[in-house]
Amino acid sequence: MVNKRRQAQWPEELITNMGYSGRRAHIPQLVDVPRTNLPDGWQRKNPANLPEVSELELVRHIVRLSQMNHGVDVGEYPLGSCTMKYNPKVNERIARFDNYAAMHPDAPEMAMQGNLEIIYRLQEALKIITGFDGVSVQPAAGAQGEYVGMLITKAFHELNGEGHRNKVLVPDSAHGTNPASAAMAGYKVVELPSDANGFVDLEILKAALDENVAAFMITNPNTLGIFEPQILEICELVHGFGALNYLDGANFNGIVGMVRPSDMGFDIMHLNMHKTFSGPHGGGGPGCGPVGVVDKLVKFLPKPMIAHDEKRDYYYLDNDRPHSIGRVHGYFGNFGIILRTLAYIYRNGGPGLRAVCQSAVLNANYLMEKVSQIKGFSVPFAKDMPRKHEFIASPTKLLKDTGVTAGDIAKAMLDYGVHSPTIYFPLIVKEAMMIEPTEAETRDSLDKIYEVIKEIAEKAYENGDLVHQMPLLTSKGRLDEFALAKDPVLSHKFTDKQSD
Repeated sequence: MVNKRRQAQWPEELITNMGYSGRRAHIPQLVDVPRTNLPDGWQRKNPANLPEVSELELVRHIVRLSQMNHGVDVGEYPLGSCTMKYNPKVNERIARFDNYAAMHPDAPEMAMQGNLEIIYRLQEALKIITGFDGVSVQPAAGAQGEYVGMLITKAFHELNGEGHRNKVLVPDSAHGTNPASAAMAGYKVVELPSDANGFVDLEILKAALDENVAAFMITNPNTLGIFEPQILEICELVHGFGALNYLDGANFNGIVGMVRPSDMGFDIMHLNMHKTFSGPHGGGGPGCGPVGVVDKLVKFLPKPMIAHDEKRDYYYLDNDRPHSIGRVHGYFGNFGIILRTLAYIYRNGGPGLRAVCQSAVLNANYLMEKVSQIKGFSVPFAKDMPRKHEFIASPTKLLKDTGVTAGDIAKAMLDYGVHSPTIYFPLIVKEAMMIEPTEAETRDSLDKIYEVIKEIAEKAYENGDLVHQMPLLTSKGRLDEFALAKDPVLSHKFTDKQSD
């Protein structure tokens, strides 16, 4: 039996009825912020109906709210593909150094030499790690990095007089943002079905390649956790038709320090800092999605680039880039994430990054072997091939035997203090559960994830109706997902029906 930490359930009245007239929390000292009169249209007509509470009540309320959320600092978080990686707290301390955090981005170049040097050093470090000739850290997220890569692709072909290239080929095992990014850049997306092992089908790829293909986008390792064994041949085929090879680097944690993307034949790649090099993940950002390119594409990177004048030992903003696709983010990008990333890379070094990769791969394969033995579960595709950073488990037999779905299992896991893996993706696997433990989890944690899934599967065979009702120990129970999709609440103003 897995030890479970019961989460208290807090009735709504404990929150809505909190407080009593006259109670006060700590009153801070007066600050020197000037009072401003808001325009009439912005002022409240009636005072806010806020509870009057003591400091202890306020602290308990805030702590209670924090306990209602799961995070990687709270418990296991094997969310596949999104890579919910632990971020070392030393990086958070460094990012808060006043000399960096308090620097205004409008300050003159000579006053922000330290900040510019940080950006330049990260550009250079990522060039070494990936093997590319140029890197921009300006994009604010991996998805924006993909879009930037597609804009660079378009600019490259148009400059070469091949603006007619209007198609981008994407395997069905790629990340969902790949086709979206290509479509946003104006390309027609052609999806290529995988073969029986989950690899790119070379015959289908050959048939799809022609003079109208602008690029081939692939995630490698792919969303099945499989490293494409034919990648050199694939890149050579694509180049033979004058198209570019684009690597979605979201799964780079499974190969970092072991192989350079440029050596595989890729021309463009984006990286997700939070997935490989440390940076807070969640809450919508801020993020960082650097883009690396080969020499022939460097001139198209977003401007300004951070450059270094070696004679004067001076860092500056290089805006003299006539072929650049232009700025894609205000100022220099999300500097706090850039700083955390460089700190992570410097503290690990080359050997450390290789160790990160090796540990992530070992953890994923250890957990895959155990989960594959659970009654009702299987691991589809390339059964004898090791995975990289993540793997797909499919409880299709469990569903057939008990009626319990992957979604039911994911929700039930919350009762054990373990976040669910990604479910129902990739679409090529029925009842997909994409599990990625990352390198930070201990063997004890991996065993716990396995025991949790195993116990839920056993409950499914004993009493499927019980699993359909889980989670039972969280602050909120199951929501009616279909009703939420049909009648979403998009405003803070509730109708009587919605408030019920």
